[in-house]
Amino acid sequence: MESVTATPLNGRTPPEAQPATADPSLLRRINSASVLRALRAGGPLTVTAAAGATGLSRPTVEAALEDLAGQGLVEELAPEPGEKRMGRPARTYRFRPEAGAVLGLDIGAHKVLAIVADLDGRVLATERAELSTAMPRKERLAAVRACATDCLSRAAVPRSRLWGASAGTVGIVDRGTVTLSTVLPEWTGLNLARELGRSFPCPVTVDNDANLAAVAEHWLGAARGIGDVVYVLAGLRMGAGVLSGGTVHRGHSGAAGEIGALGVLGWQDAPSHLVGTTTAAGMETTVAEVYAAARAGEPWAHERVAAFVDGIALGTAAMALAVDPELIVVGGGTSRSADLIVGPLEERLATLCVRPPRVAASTLGDESVALGAVRTALDSVEARLGGAIG
Repeated sequence: MESVTATPLNGRTPPEAQPATADPSLLRRINSASVLRALRAGGPLTVTAAAGATGLSRPTVEAALEDLAGQGLVEELAPEPGEKRMGRPARTYRFRPEAGAVLGLDIGAHKVLAIVADLDGRVLATERAELSTAMPRKERLAAVRACATDCLSRAAVPRSRLWGASAGTVGIVDRGTVTLSTVLPEWTGLNLARELGRSFPCPVTVDNDANLAAVAEHWLGAARGIGDVVYVLAGLRMGAGVLSGGTVHRGHSGAAGEIGALGVLGWQDAPSHLVGTTTAAGMETTVAEVYAAARAGEPWAHERVAAFVDGIALGTAAMALAVDPELIVVGGGTSRSADLIVGPLEERLATLCVRPPRVAASTLGDESVALGAVRTALDSVEARLGGAIG
């Protein structure tokens, strides 16, 4: 798992150069935040190197390091064995990613997936539980809590060390509340952030699952380094998440990307081409069997896959025309059969879009939502570390 690094201060006025009338405690927090960012971005640093990276004076850096060490966020490293220097060795400090942890959750129709990671984004443990679509709200929430508890136990992380948690779920989510879910019973109207907040002693955020999958692909997957992205969650259920400039675009009420509501596009009906398919011999097949048969050259399976691609093409094109992404990432249940989906979809978009985007398959598979939740929780933690240390 790639480490998460904060952006160093580039060209900013050194915090200690602020007007003398500023609140001294605020300036100390700002200075500590600057040193912490430098350590996270540059790895272990000497006091002198930290002063050079932040533009702060050496005494100010030393005071900040003492403050951060007192909070358990940094530690001084012992000199290398056998290292011989004239005079006192340089004091070197490192950020302690093990000081805290974050929890990411994917709460779907058929499963809950939990991931615990340290403050550098390194995955410590994962836990999965299979769920029934018909499971009532109370039972589903209990299953989510149990899965999270098992994941924390597997990671050897007590709840007291959780600094942030985030969850992705099906439906329209607005400020932590599921305002509409057509998939899960009793999910509409649920303030999921508040419910989960009762179980974890840290800030909790909730978002639509496709939005968080887009975040994960931008962080670690097929869309790394690309700011304008549409993530298409294509499987037995369709959904979409939009990144603009690397940031999730949720719209006024969290409903951005709900292209399936426009029934004329056929977006939500597309999965029916893959479900309950009957072969020439009269056998019912699973989606995986349809893809396997198509890959083996079975004409009936090729027809079904082609019909699925046609079914998602109009909705995907509508999204592309609306937001003009550089890249469309196809994930969800189709990501393992990308060789059958990506090329044909790219060809269809070339006939429908003014400036056709590139299409790629998700590289994160069914962990994308939970990993996006991890990234979102880390962002929340980093915002608090950067502005409110102490």
